[in-house]
Amino acid sequence: MTGGPPIETGADGIEEGKRLIRLDGDKGLSLAERIANRFHRLTWRTPLHSFRLRGRFPLKLTAVPDDPIMGDLRRGQALLDGSILWRSERIAVRALDFATLAVSPGFEDYLQSFAWLRDLSTAATREQGAPVAEAMMRRWLNVHADHVGGTAWRFDVWGRRILFWAAHAPLILSSGDLIYRSAVLNSLARGARHLDRGADRAPVGIARVSAWAGVVAAGLLIPGGQPRRLFGEDGLTRALSTAFYEDGGSICRSPTALLDGIALLTLLRAVYAARRQEVPEAIETVLARAVPALLGVLHGDGGLTSWQGGLPIEAQRVATVIEASGVRARPLRQARDWGYQRLAGGATMVSVDAAPPPVTRLADGGCASTLAFEMSDGPHRLIVNCGGARHRGASIPATLSEGLRTTAAHSTLIVGDSNSTAIHADGSLGRGVAEVEIDRQELEGGSRLEASHDGYVRRFGFIHRRQLALSSNGRELQGEDLLLPAARRRRPQASQFAIRFHLAPGVEVTPTADSLGALLRIGDGPAWQFRCRGGTLGIEESLWADGLGRPRPSQQLVVSGQALPGGASISWLLKRAGQ
Repeated sequence: MTGGPPIETGADGIEEGKRLIRLDGDKGLSLAERIANRFHRLTWRTPLHSFRLRGRFPLKLTAVPDDPIMGDLRRGQALLDGSILWRSERIAVRALDFATLAVSPGFEDYLQSFAWLRDLSTAATREQGAPVAEAMMRRWLNVHADHVGGTAWRFDVWGRRILFWAAHAPLILSSGDLIYRSAVLNSLARGARHLDRGADRAPVGIARVSAWAGVVAAGLLIPGGQPRRLFGEDGLTRALSTAFYEDGGSICRSPTALLDGIALLTLLRAVYAARRQEVPEAIETVLARAVPALLGVLHGDGGLTSWQGGLPIEAQRVATVIEASGVRARPLRQARDWGYQRLAGGATMVSVDAAPPPVTRLADGGCASTLAFEMSDGPHRLIVNCGGARHRGASIPATLSEGLRTTAAHSTLIVGDSNSTAIHADGSLGRGVAEVEIDRQELEGGSRLEASHDGYVRRFGFIHRRQLALSSNGRELQGEDLLLPAARRRRPQASQFAIRFHLAPGVEVTPTADSLGALLRIGDGPAWQFRCRGGTLGIEESLWADGLGRPRPSQQLVVSGQALPGGASISWLLKRAGQ
């Protein structure tokens, strides 16, 4: 939550002055909730649940919406050539067996939700794509149509599947085989009834929005669905209120998830357009807020920043989704609830994580990244975070994924090689950052941000405070990291610290002779000078998860030293060299 006295709003909606962000008191699902959800999933295989899914199935859909978002042409062409691609993974279409999918969780969701239909329709005509789509559909029906359970029957997956089946119906319903067509439509109706009884059991966030979006779409597209539509819109409104902050950000704090949420709502809005129905205000309001929030965490190249385990999705994909949303807005430079601060000057952009990590029940892939930053100069990324923790797969195994969640995988200060927020062995987040205090000022000479967190108070007795000042022309970023003894807490003890600056792949590092600086060359782009005082500068290996979830080697600057009981102050400077 936020607190403090009223603050004047300056240019671009920036609130200058101090404010406090506190971590919500969420401890995850209760034991009773976990038992209830587990029991509900077990009932999927009972005769009673199968009986509840029975009913009339539609002979046709009332409309076929146009998918407003272009798919991935490379993946679509691969499908035509007999291969299914998902980031760095590949399987042959002829080897596809929905009963024994040995792929990453993300790849399985891609297959089970039928999101690949968007890619196929982008690369193929109906005549070219329908045989491929129908063959894959028949395989799915043989395994999952009558057998309820697993990923295929997850509520969020069914919600997306209804949207993709409807938007790409020409690819899956062009067959003259009436038995096959009836099987598809019957499965769609069964999926809708499944959602009617369980959409609110989907995990809070984008997953629950997906489930309710499927209910609404079924209500709009299956004849006689008006009662379901009204029921679904009520549920969707509730889901939206818990999935997005008031400033438009996703509550899991991942830009990748926010991009996904915008794409999902944009597709649902197309269903309303196909039926010539008015889109509910709740959907339009969320989109109007979510797009500026997403723009606020883009780099100068138009791609995503790597916050909360996300991937740096490339600019073209991001632009495609934003254009399809129809929302035109400026970037949100200060997200009050989502927690990201954007400093911009000249061609330079700095994004700062100025909030606690996600609450526990949303922590799958969540990171201990408070007060880390990313920086770019025009289309060139300079300072990054490792990213990728939410996207386990062939290239990012589980052990690496857990490492990518740590404070050390982010461009910030770390004390005693400990995370600012604990990451437990079961993946949950523990004690650590509970409060973040922010003081932002917009001055004639540029932007100044001062923020502090209490993540090291309990273990080491220190408050971490970071000060950043970006000049108006973007040619200079001054920083200072302080470890301050916390009042009325345990007496601080001497502790080792390290400030990490992870560099984007391709950035060449040349250290200076005095070991207090380095020259950073960005390929054929500009050069930046780095200087520090208050610690010893070293250069270490690092890695960066690219937009396809592949770890790429890189380097990092590490300023290390020891904080005495009285604290420590480390100043540093990034200055653009030349013209």
